[in-house]
Amino acid sequence: MYDIDSPKLKDEIIQMIIQYLHDEGYQASKMTVHDEAIVKWYEREELHEEAQKAKKAILEGAWSELEKIQLKPLVKNHNIFLYEVYKQQYLEYIENHDIQKALNFLNKKLKPLEHLQKTPDEFCNLCYLLTAKSVHDSPAFKSWEGIGPSREKLADQFQSMVYYAVSDKENPNENHLPPNRLLTLIKQALAYQVESSRYHPKVKPKITTLFEDYTSFIIPNTYKKTFIGHERNIKCVAFAGKKGSKIISGSSDNTCRVWNTETAQCLGVLEGHTSRVWDISSNQSGTILASASADGTTKLWDLEKMVCTATLTENGNDIYSVNFHSSENYIVNAGYDKTIQLYDISTGQLIKKFIGHQLSVSQAIFNPIGNLIISGSKDNTIKFWDVSSGLCIKTISSYLGEISSVDISSDGKYMISCSKDNSNRLWDVRMIRPVRRFRGHQNTSKNFIRASFLNDSLIVGGSEDGIIYIWDTDTGDLIQKLRGHSETVYCSVWNSNQSMLCSCSDDNTLKTWWYDESKPLYDEAVPLK
Repeated sequence: MYDIDSPKLKDEIIQMIIQYLHDEGYQASKMTVHDEAIVKWYEREELHEEAQKAKKAILEGAWSELEKIQLKPLVKNHNIFLYEVYKQQYLEYIENHDIQKALNFLNKKLKPLEHLQKTPDEFCNLCYLLTAKSVHDSPAFKSWEGIGPSREKLADQFQSMVYYAVSDKENPNENHLPPNRLLTLIKQALAYQVESSRYHPKVKPKITTLFEDYTSFIIPNTYKKTFIGHERNIKCVAFAGKKGSKIISGSSDNTCRVWNTETAQCLGVLEGHTSRVWDISSNQSGTILASASADGTTKLWDLEKMVCTATLTENGNDIYSVNFHSSENYIVNAGYDKTIQLYDISTGQLIKKFIGHQLSVSQAIFNPIGNLIISGSKDNTIKFWDVSSGLCIKTISSYLGEISSVDISSDGKYMISCSKDNSNRLWDVRMIRPVRRFRGHQNTSKNFIRASFLNDSLIVGGSEDGIIYIWDTDTGDLIQKLRGHSETVYCSVWNSNQSMLCSCSDDNTLKTWWYDESKPLYDEAVPLK
């Protein structure tokens, strides 16, 4: 393995950069780097010659010649090496019984560098030698090998500390390089990172940046905690903001509960709704919760004080969906009355209504930048609404059954829809076209089963058979089944900060899911392809 400080390694890196600039057509930049590299090469040759002179002076004991050589640019830790040189000269004075010169040398040269001694009593031992018969009389220097061998040892030490120990007589920019060498090395490095990761994906992963090392996403393979406390089924769950240290759940027992993510301890019960809670949404900072209920209201809650701060009264119909805007200043809700409402949360005022669906709206969400609302309805359509104008700019009505949920990827390019025909579909939002279909779970007319993105590379969804299903976004393959709930799983949500999945179920419990190294990565019932 190359020494990272090796001049030869640095030369080869420069050569690859020059080759890359040439291949990409950056001729002016290439010539600038080339010329600077030549200058550096000649400078290093001069320093190498100085280093050879210094080594020769050490071996011959030509200390006056050594003093003429500028050692500082040659060696690392210049003062430490200088102390070793002075110590060698001093010991030679002692060995030759030149005590007066040794005394003067000790005071003028070694004393100022006393703080660099190897052991706490080394300088004291050097002083003691002024009264000794030979160097070996001092306990600290009993193993001293004499003038010749100690000079060789000092020369070896110099060689190990020198910056420019190797001199290549060839111009570094004239060496032969295989084509596209820099790009080839980068591809090899990425391949090594993927191969060295704990989780080996079944499809080649997408590398999106060279600024960070590749880290594999580990698929959850078992549940970590079970959250018990709700008296009836749990319809919805959300992590409190990006940090995700709290989990919030909404239940048919008319309450929301706040939980500690790590311990599964219930931190508080949010009471105020008079009917089941269909959906919840937290702002990015995790300080405010919005809850949508069958009692026809959407409530805002202060998650620090555990109190309701506002109630948005509707027309008495079920509110099935609520979602925060990325600015945290607005929410959108939708429900049984077929309409979508946009609210200013600072005033509680209704800003705009979006009308166009023929049946109840099961879910309405903002896209990541917040200029669009995407809604899915029981009328078998998905609509895209312009937030500013309130107009429907696109309707998807093909290939769909009754829509129970919609979700959008973090980059806003893809959407996942969940239909009550036992299928989830991935859509290209830019082209408004279907990409692939995900099957295996159960989602019929009985329940609101929801699916969402898991780290963008995967799709996770609930099912009426009590299993959580995870599919590969790129291939559509079912790659994981998480078993643990005894009844219908309504939805599962992912938090990147916690590297954890949380699910809610008809069995009145929440479960968190994670990767446990002691257990198989995949469910044995899912065949690997």
